[in-house]
Amino acid sequence: MDKNAPAGNPSPARPNPLPGCPMAAAFAAIGGKWKLTLVYWLAHGESHFAGLRRRAAPITAKVLAEQLRELEADGLVERVVTGPVPAPVIYRLTPYGTTVRPVVESVRVWGEAHLRHTDDEAAAGEAMGCAHSVA
Repeated sequence: MDKNAPAGNPSPARPNPLPGCPMAAAFAAIGGKWKLTLVYWLAHGESHFAGLRRRAAPITAKVLAEQLRELEADGLVERVVTGPVPAPVIYRLTPYGTTVRPVVESVRVWGEAHLRHTDDEAAAGEAMGCAHSVA
């Protein structure tokens, strides 16, 4: 990511760290601590930055902005400016971004099973708003 690029302008598509490797391409696009969760939330509807920030209480504004910029650079998320500053900016999945929904749902279902497997059901569910299917 170009740190000198003005905020709000998408950076060019990021290169695949292992050219020709589909797994590396997938992890580059949706890997990271928050990307799948952000795609999950946006699969349920568009949201403004502050709304995403409230949902992801432990994430810092800086990291949220970085993750959203990377998702935008990879063509998965669209940033819509609703008016002059300080109007909210809306984030939503692009048509290409919706193709990740089955992956997100598979990971969510596996995560539910993993929580049961590790007896950590208290952490499951509504804490981060990740209990509902995206299918």
